[in-house]
Order: sequence, then structure tokens, then C-alpha cells
Amino acid sequence: MLSIHQRLVQKQIQSPQQVLLSSLLQLPLLKFEQRLKMEIEANPLLELSDEVEMEQDLEENQEQALKEEKLEDNNDDSEDSGEKDSGDAVEDIDKHEDIDDTDWEAILGDDGTLDTRAPRDNSAEVFERTEVATTNLSEHLLEQLHLLNLSPEANEIGEYVIWNINEMGYLGCEVSVIAHNLDVSEDEVENVLEKIQRFDPVGIGARNLQECLLIQLQEQTPPDKLTIEIIRDHFEDFSNRRYERIIKKLDMDDEDMRGVIEAVTHLNPKPGDGYVSFADSVVVPDLAIVRKEDEFEIVMNDWNIPNLRINNSYKTLLLDKKSTSRETKDFVRKRLESARWLINSIHQRRMTILKVVEKLIEKQYDFFDRGKEYIRPMILKDIADEINMDISTVSRVTNGKYVQTEYGVFELKYFFSEGIKTDSGEDVSNRRVKQLIKEIIDKEEKKKPLNDQKIADMLNEQGYTLARRTVAKYREQMDIPVSRLRKGL
Repeated sequence: MLSIHQRLVQKQIQSPQQVLLSSLLQLPLLKFEQRLKMEIEANPLLELSDEVEMEQDLEENQEQALKEEKLEDNNDDSEDSGEKDSGDAVEDIDKHEDIDDTDWEAILGDDGTLDTRAPRDNSAEVFERTEVATTNLSEHLLEQLHLLNLSPEANEIGEYVIWNINEMGYLGCEVSVIAHNLDVSEDEVENVLEKIQRFDPVGIGARNLQECLLIQLQEQTPPDKLTIEIIRDHFEDFSNRRYERIIKKLDMDDEDMRGVIEAVTHLNPKPGDGYVSFADSVVVPDLAIVRKEDEFEIVMNDWNIPNLRINNSYKTLLLDKKSTSRETKDFVRKRLESARWLINSIHQRRMTILKVVEKLIEKQYDFFDRGKEYIRPMILKDIADEINMDISTVSRVTNGKYVQTEYGVFELKYFFSEGIKTDSGEDVSNRRVKQLIKEIIDKEEKKKPLNDQKIADMLNEQGYTLARRTVAKYREQMDIPVSRLRKGL
């Protein structure tokens, strides 16, 4: 029997301005420059401030034109009604205008230009502007995510998951950590992750090779049940080529096993391959951190960011009461609103990046002062909580954006990593532990490579408390093969 129930659901809806700021915030430098060029081409009210002279602020002209238009309309409605007070007209305009709390004086030039850039200094030489990849895996996945029309909460989870997928296509962060950082349940993260794992390329976002292969097999039509069973239930034997053991357990013949091996060879063990990665290309730093005596200064690489303003010539359309139609005036007003949103969002993007990086320098001071080995464990939540900002916003700032330092160019998310306890109780970044594992493997005897347990024992002797499976996980994340495959390499 059908029944009707009422329930109250609280749903977060982003305003157009918030959507615009979010989209601009996640763009790296060159993509951001390209986006602004597209916006200029699409909105005739936007222009580069050094192209023409601006006589007056268009906003003042718009208000004056609307007041005169309102007065004219009222006079036409009733010739005997007398002259309408102009203050009433302004009040009526205000009902149709969005309240704007933006501190425009902070971003207005002396000539009325709506300035999108900070004052320049002579620090351009600190940047090494080079070529950068134009497409990458994260962008490819984000495009597919945004086509799903998920709730804002699920979309935030999806973006966080995608930003934690490494270049090989594997999820580089535990589901429990994502749930904790976003203050959601693990089930919510799992639900979104399952959707992403079916994106193109299939198997993306898997937590290990076994899951990656299983996802690809399950998506095939029709599914190969025997291969799925072997990868699901006998993966350790299969990956170590103990085929005879599997044949005996499942009472199958050699021909069937050859078919399984053939099927697996057609799967992609690294679904992230084939997509351009920022880490594998020469990049353009979004900013530089420069030492100034005992302090560090942030220098934004915004020399190529266009300086925008409102096109003053459109004031004639608003002031011309007789020949300009209401439709034309509505068009101009809408484009004016879009232009103001864009200019404000550019300013907010810059301030947000600076705020995050200032706190990052404070938290990772030893790194910038002394070098890479002094990186500290830190998660996005550490920054977000201290600057009163959403974790998703911090994620957008740190993903795909690079900073130039004395010790090289790093993606901002490089500075975020989980910690590992030492015997002395000190927290050490897992990036440091990965580097130690790599150094041990680089120095091992090639004819007798070390297994994961031996590496764990060596690190434990140095005071790092690690289990064998943790060493194996970090080794796989660095794309280093198991010991038997390293023999003689």
C-alpha cells in the first residue's frame, strides 16, 4: 500500500558566485590564464585595462540610467500623477540589485579600473617559466564527476578522492582518512569511490592491484567468472605464478589457466598511465617562496594574469532611454553582474591561495629553512582548522599548483602526508619513510634483493615502527617491484 511521508531535508546549495570561485580556485596557473581569456571573449563588458581609457565607473552610469528609466515609465503610466521622488526610484532599483559586500576600494585602481592583480615588484626573475602539460588525469576525472549531478556533499567527497589518486591511477589515501578529514562516514566515501572506479579509465582509484583488476573484469560484458574467481580468491598464488596450485584447488585444466592468464594480460595494471601528469612534466610555478633574511616572502606568479575592467563604452546603451530596448539593457546588466562576479572571484582566489600558503610556511618552516628531510607530517585538516576554511577549499588550492623553493619546485599537496611514530614518540612524515625505503633498496645487493620484512626490520632498528605490509604499500606507491623481480635488475 502506498503511503505519503513528509520529511525535512537540509541541502546545501552553492550560489553562482561560489561555483565560479570554486572552479577558478582549482585551476593551475596556465589553465587559469586560459579561462580568463575565454571569459573576456564571452563577455563584451570585460576588457584589458591597458587597451582603452576609462572615463567613469560603469556602475554609477547604470544606476543613473535605471533611475531615469524608472521615472520615465512612471510618468508614462499617469500624466497627472505628478513627479515621482527620485529616492523611490533608487529604492526600487535596490530591490533588483544583489547586495554586494565586496570591498571594491581594495581592488579598484585610481582610474576606476577594477584591478585583478596585486602591485608588481621586480621579482619576475625568481620564476623559471617553462612548458607545462595541458591535460592531466585529475581534470579528466573531475569532468566525469561533475556530469553525475551529485549532491554538494558527495561532489566534495569525489573531488577529494580524485585529488588523492596518484599518477599510476591508485588511491593514495585510506578511506578512513578521507572520512575523518571530511567529517563523513566511510560508507559515504565508499559509495562515491565505487562510482569513480567505473569512470574512464575503468579501475581508476583502486586501492591495490587486485582491486584494480577485479573492477575491470567485473565491467566486462559478459563477465569472465573464472578469471574473476581466481583474481578474487587466489590472487597471491596467481601473482606469484603458482599456477599449478590454483589448478589443483579449482580442479581445472591447463587450457583454462592459459585462458585466465591471457585475459589478465589484456587488463591495465596502471590505469593512470597514458594521461599527462603534472609530476612527469616541466611545470610553471604558481608562486615562489623567497627567503628574506630570517623570514619567507610569497611571490605570486601572476605577471600574465590580465588586468580586467568593465568596458566603459556600454554606458551609452544604459543611458540612451529612447533607442535602447529593455532587452538590450537587461543583457548589459546581466553581463555586468557576471563581470563583477569574475573580478571579485579572481581577487578572492588570490587571497585564498595566499592565506593557505602563509599557514603552510608556518607549519612547515623547518622544510623551507633547512631542507626536504625536515618535512613534517601534516594533513589538510590541520591547515583548514587553523584558518577557518573548508577542507575542500584547501584541497582545491593545493591540487595541481606548484611552488618554487630553494630546494626545488613542489606541488603544494606534497607538503601533506600522514605521520609515523618513532621509538622516541616523534611524528615523522611518511614521505621521509618512503625516501628511506628507496635508499635501502638502491643500496641493496642486486643478486640478493631485500624482501619487505627485512626492510621493515632495518627501519625498526633505526627507530621507525613499521609493519611489513606498510613497507609493501609504500614500495608499491613508489612503483618499485617486489624483491624477486628486482633480482639482477
